[in-house]
Amino acid sequence: MATRIHSQTMINSLGSSIPGFMGGSADLAPSNMTLMKQFGDFQKDTPAERNVRYGVREHAMGAIANAIALHSPGLKTYNATFFIFSDYMRAAMRIAALSQAPTLFVMTHDSIGVGEDGPTHQPIEHIASFRAMPNMLMMRPADGNETAGAYKIAIEQTQRPTTLALSRQVVPNLPNTSQAGVAKGAYTVAGPTSGPVDCIFIGTGTELELAVKAGAAMEAKGKKARVVSMPCWELFEEQSAEYKESVFPAACKAVVSIEAASTFGWAKYAQKSIGRDDFGASAPAGILYKEFGITWECAVAAADSLM
Repeated sequence: MATRIHSQTMINSLGSSIPGFMGGSADLAPSNMTLMKQFGDFQKDTPAERNVRYGVREHAMGAIANAIALHSPGLKTYNATFFIFSDYMRAAMRIAALSQAPTLFVMTHDSIGVGEDGPTHQPIEHIASFRAMPNMLMMRPADGNETAGAYKIAIEQTQRPTTLALSRQVVPNLPNTSQAGVAKGAYTVAGPTSGPVDCIFIGTGTELELAVKAGAAMEAKGKKARVVSMPCWELFEEQSAEYKESVFPAACKAVVSIEAASTFGWAKYAQKSIGRDDFGASAPAGILYKEFGITWECAVAAADSLM
């Protein structure tokens, strides 16, 4: 299922576990999957309820959510919209990072996988821009295990906000993904976990499945291929030098990233990057991925060219 559906499971579970957990969406709750089903709407006459109906005003929503997050230690809040509409609330998100507000920004429809909604609704540069924002955790989980791990980390934050980029299209729960791995920012999900490797494929979100397929194809060709899930750059950068070397050994010169968004910044980890550095188009997600070369076959070709 889509990671936005896994996100709904997490939100409803947290609502039952944390008395001060509340939040809402900018008039997109049915699409963001952010409604806490066990609660009604927070209103003047129903202050004990938890669902906030923000309406179509993303900047105000982000500002209000920051105020809730900073109000008292007993309140934990989230707010949600399509990832593309983070453009309307970027100032509020930046203030959250600047003021150390532990706000959760739930961003669904996270890539060109939005498909028929077209380029106006397909975020390209957004992941890179929030990775560049100081004191912001930018997380793009790949499946249910990683979505659970991302929420666990986000809830534990007390002095920095978290942005979650979640998919509309469905993805499988992949072998070896884990909450513990998410906490490290990047970790091996397939292939050798130690020793020398011929190539490494890095994937995030829905593209981790493509990285796994690319790794399997290289293994079939007799190569030692490692597949790394990298849901959060910031958490990875907080790990020890020894751990970083264990994931990305300096001796490996064939590292390929695959992410359905801007490749800006990936040169820090990869020699070649599969992504999209122009706007998207209006077509089914599967067609767009093939048209723009965001496929496991293209990742394999990129790795071959480096060896």
